[in-house]
Amino acid sequence: MERKLIAAGNWKMNMDYNEGRDLAQAVASGLQPSDVLVIMGTPYVHLKNISGIIKDISNIKLAAQNCHQEENGAYTGEISAAMLKSCGVDFVILGHSERREYFGEADELIAKKIDIVLKYGMQPIYCCGEKLEVREAGKHEELVGEQVKTALYHLTKEQMQRVVIAYEPVWAIGTGKTATPQQAQDMHEYIRSLIRKKFGQEVADATTILYGGSVKPDNAQELFSQPDVDGGLVGGASLKAKDFLAIASSF
Repeated sequence: MERKLIAAGNWKMNMDYNEGRDLAQAVASGLQPSDVLVIMGTPYVHLKNISGIIKDISNIKLAAQNCHQEENGAYTGEISAAMLKSCGVDFVILGHSERREYFGEADELIAKKIDIVLKYGMQPIYCCGEKLEVREAGKHEELVGEQVKTALYHLTKEQMQRVVIAYEPVWAIGTGKTATPQQAQDMHEYIRSLIRKKFGQEVADATTILYGGSVKPDNAQELFSQPDVDGGLVGGASLKAKDFLAIASSF
């Protein structure tokens, strides 16, 4: 098994229907064939349309930004894994710090969402990371370790091989601050060690771990050159085709 290099965009709550279509078309037309997998994480309203735009491009995949942990039922306003799968979704972003902060999602809940996404044949992009006060207290490894263990340690080896991890220091998301390449590498190396302890060397070596937190064209190459940083989960820069394509080509 060999781990993938990934440039994943998270549009968050941006882009109306026409803007999203135009952005997806620009990324699709500008992307060069490569070993890098490009993922567009879009609001639900775009999924079916963008699935059609990218269907013939092998190195672009589609991600949703969340899903509900139950298969169906009386959950007004929620989206199920089956619905996402039927729209051509390949990946689902789960546990993003904004979901944790604004919607009270804890890792016990996120673990259930990971299970349902795997059940329906999609791949979770599991987000973990610490706030500034945790980093300053020197407890960032302890916190991230608990997040990873609670959300992922119940999986089988086969399931874990389908999970992508995104380390996102909360203090670097949308702030313009970025973890230094060495800070990113240290945490990615630690996360990989957690996977190795539970699932073995082969699974750890094959697990893609992305960095998320103010990734831009001018810092992507230095971040991605670190041995345990396999790409990025990109926020604001994924809303501009030129910037996102530059990041995808910076490996």
